[in-house]
Amino acid sequence: MFSTRDSQRIRGESPGRSRGSSITAMLNGNTTPHSPPARKTTSNDKTSDKSVPPAAKNGVKPVALKDPPPRFVVNGDAQGGHDHFLKQSRRQEKLSDMWRTLLGKKQEIAENDLSLVSSWVDTLKLEKEAATDKKNGPNASATLVEKYGKCQEVVGRGAFGIVRISHKKLDNGGGEKLFAVKEFRRRPDETERRYSKRLTSEFCISSSLRHPNVIHTLDLLKDAKGDYCEVMEYCAGGDLYTLVLSSGKLEVQEADCFFKQLMRGVKYLHEMGVAHRDLKPENLLLTTRGVLKITDFGNGECFRMAWEQEAHMVSGLCGSAPYIAPEEYTDKEFDARAVDVWACGVIYMAMRTGRHLWRVAKKDEDEFYARYLEGRRDEEGYGPIESLHRVSSYIPCCDICVL
Repeated sequence: MFSTRDSQRIRGESPGRSRGSSITAMLNGNTTPHSPPARKTTSNDKTSDKSVPPAAKNGVKPVALKDPPPRFVVNGDAQGGHDHFLKQSRRQEKLSDMWRTLLGKKQEIAENDLSLVSSWVDTLKLEKEAATDKKNGPNASATLVEKYGKCQEVVGRGAFGIVRISHKKLDNGGGEKLFAVKEFRRRPDETERRYSKRLTSEFCISSSLRHPNVIHTLDLLKDAKGDYCEVMEYCAGGDLYTLVLSSGKLEVQEADCFFKQLMRGVKYLHEMGVAHRDLKPENLLLTTRGVLKITDFGNGECFRMAWEQEAHMVSGLCGSAPYIAPEEYTDKEFDARAVDVWACGVIYMAMRTGRHLWRVAKKDEDEFYARYLEGRRDEEGYGPIESLHRVSSYIPCCDICVL
């Protein structure tokens, strides 16, 4: 159900073992890549000094390097019964590497392909057309540098903004503290007034929220050029989208952990009268210990004020197509909370399968969504995710994964 391409056997692999499952297992720490058979040791090898480690020559016993821990470990003594060990991520660098690899292979993405990599390619094309990279960082004002340090490497890029890491040196040589700085660009044909209103509205929503699963927004400043910069806490684990894309898919316990955190964050937002309206894996950041944080409130909407008891309906289409709820296409007004919950369900399926359910939730335009509507009428309901016939161990995006 989740792809228009059937499983394919990769050339040169042994039967019954797919490349996607092999790489996914390697990323999860369950196996090691195949290595060529070792050649026989010769007398020259035995007498050669090159085969002896320098430490051994001096009588010092070499220390074996420990393998890095798996990304997700079941641990009964840990809180929640497991531990996360995510590598520090540079999202833009990882996606750029994937992009170069994809271009090198000259692969064509089918128009109706539902793999996550297809939407990523579409996004990159739009970003490339709209973005003008500032290689030397923002033209930062003295206030921005004094408060949060100098902005350096890029960790994310969108059509209307760049996210960089700022390095704030601590007093007395105590190292440095990192912040995420989002540099906003004005949209085409957007007036200065609308630009300021849009950014201040986003900042007012995000800065008022305090929850472990919602990003902590610290400040909104202007740089020397007059562009707005939003300062947030830095999440070194990258975003959920990059994690799923590089892993192929997430296993049950890991996906369930992230989904539980996502629902806790969404529950808090709705209690505060705020709907996100653009929930997707790209907007879910991760710490290296696996804490999920909702970010990017550019489409956020207040559906209930502090003095109100009842939620009011909202209107308008926004978000990313695979995660947009069907009522946004059909109804003039709808409940913003239901829209967020719908997106959460699609996100969970993307984590578990590495694919989108459909490209757009419109039965007349998407055959997969039409099949979903038909399947809902079945008295037996749906079976486990693993039993869906379109889900297989071969994940196309694994061909370009970053190890």
